Amino acid sequence: MLYIHVMESLDQEAYNCSTCRSRLESSFANLSDEEIQNLNQSKHCRAYKKGDLIFQEGSLPKGLFCVFSGKIKVAQLGDDGKEQIVHLINDGDIMGHRAILGNDAYSCSAVAVEDSHICFVPKDAFYNMLETNAKLTLKVAHLLSDELKELELKVTHSVHNKVKDRVALSLLQLLEEYGLDPDSRCLNISLTREELANIAGTSRETATRILYDFKNKGIIELVGKKIRIQDQKSLEKIAHGDTP
Repeated sequence: MLYIHVMESLDQEAYNCSTCRSRLESSFANLSDEEIQNLNQSKHCRAYKKGDLIFQEGSLPKGLFCVFSGKIKVAQLGDDGKEQIVHLINDGDIMGHRAILGNDAYSCSAVAVEDSHICFVPKDAFYNMLETNAKLTLKVAHLLSDELKELELKVTHSVHNKVKDRVALSLLQLLEEYGLDPDSRCLNISLTREELANIAGTSRETATRILYDFKNKGIIELVGKKIRIQDQKSLEKIAHGDTP
């Protein structure tokens, strides 16, 4: 179930663009001092609780979202009402740019996977930055190209790869995107079995069965809701269609 949370008011100075580490990982990394100041004045930041809806599929965009901290899933509902997770968003990533540039409604919904802090840049301010900064425009174009390539690969995998391969690939993608928790050495994201299934494009029951199969083979370890990868090489072989 999705919740629209009444976002708490934040100390905006704590999210100053000039000192923001997440900005340095984003499309806004190479702005001039003046552009950083303009961005800082136009944006505002909000806190979202785990499970909060950030934007809704079918609604019209009013601006750009940039993740200061947290983890977000961007998902689309199929004709059967089943959720398909299209992207997983991390610190420094932006959201809503495709709908803004296409002058279109959101094709997906964004939901906080964990408590998150997100900055919002009004659409007009984003347009003005694109018009005056060719490097930023090129970065966003590259981002759109990368996202299209990612979606094409997902379609190819869903058609040609076995479900087991797709679950293995999904775990490797989570490892690449979020890394490991330094204390537990588990994947640094807590997803439900349903959410993992929605990334891999399968049912919760099938995803759970495959996870236990990986566990029994010593490839992963299940630590509550967390997953610890024990044998990454075997997981990579499975993801490429080779059974260890």
